[in-house]
Amino acid sequence: MQQFDQFRASELYCPKCRKAQPVRERLLLILPHAELYEYRCTVCASSLGQREVTAPPLGAAVPRPAQPRPHPAPRRPPRAFLGGHPG
Repeated sequence: MQQFDQFRASELYCPKCRKAQPVRERLLLILPHAELYEYRCTVCASSLGQREVTAPPLGAAVPRPAQPRPHPAPRRPPRAFLGGHPG
């Protein structure tokens, strides 16, 4: 399923703590085709797993971030009538 391609764990079971604990994701290695991350328990610092993020193939179209739209020119308030009583 594509919806889990960029899945990141926030908690994993820690055998040392004997319960699910929050984890930190740490970059271990940068390879030409992927990046390797390690999950560590925030309580005891045990290594609980790894995640590999593959890079798009060379020459593949990389989506560009959306360009911000320019703000429209500010509108001038209507001119106030500066003369005497109209009419």
